[in-house]
Amino acid sequence: MDILSITGLRARYGHVEALHSVDLRLGEGELVTVLGPNGAGKSTLMRAIMGVCSNSGQVQFRGKDTPRNNPVALATDGLILVPEGRGVLGPMTVEENLEIGGYLLGDRNAEFERRLAEVLEMFPRLRERLSQDAGSLSGGEQQMLAVGRALMAGPKLLLLDEPSLGLAPRVIGEILETLRELNARGLSILLVEQKAPLALKIANRAYFLSLGKIVSEFDPKEVSSHEELSKHYLS
Repeated sequence: MDILSITGLRARYGHVEALHSVDLRLGEGELVTVLGPNGAGKSTLMRAIMGVCSNSGQVQFRGKDTPRNNPVALATDGLILVPEGRGVLGPMTVEENLEIGGYLLGDRNAEFERRLAEVLEMFPRLRERLSQDAGSLSGGEQQMLAVGRALMAGPKLLLLDEPSLGLAPRVIGEILETLRELNARGLSILLVEQKAPLALKIANRAYFLSLGKIVSEFDPKEVSSHEELSKHYLS
């Protein structure tokens, strides 16, 4: 069963159409990556899924049409986005950022504490920095916090927009390994990435987006070299 189904999705900024009739699906428990160069429309795709830019077409989450301009309703249903640039609240502490992630729970109840314990086990560096301002963290730590905050919301489907942006290779490896582990636990993930070789190591399926269009869909296992990957970039 597909947890996310997209048909004929178009998105525009003013008179400029940035997505052109995109079709995409993500099965329950899959980790799917969308690859493409800068300007391909990857971030616009994420915004359109969340209904926060002008769009048309059909986006279904868990078998139901998604609401437009209502990300709170989507978050309540379990569709959570970690945006490009992380979006941590710098003047607030790490703990306060995580508390915001769990705001749908109402207060620090038993479920909140369970989720918090899981996040801190997954990202032990955050435990060491709970009282530290989020803006003082390194880029990698901020990305861990952004993912941890999303997990506090109890996602059914996690969307990640360029989580490797601006990070050192070692940190990128840690973040992607965490995503692999989350997916192994059953979490469905849609990952937008520029660093194709790394994303393909953990993805079940891949789409290539170019100039606002899906130009190919492929099995990462079929890509055994940079030459094979370049065929999708040039298709």
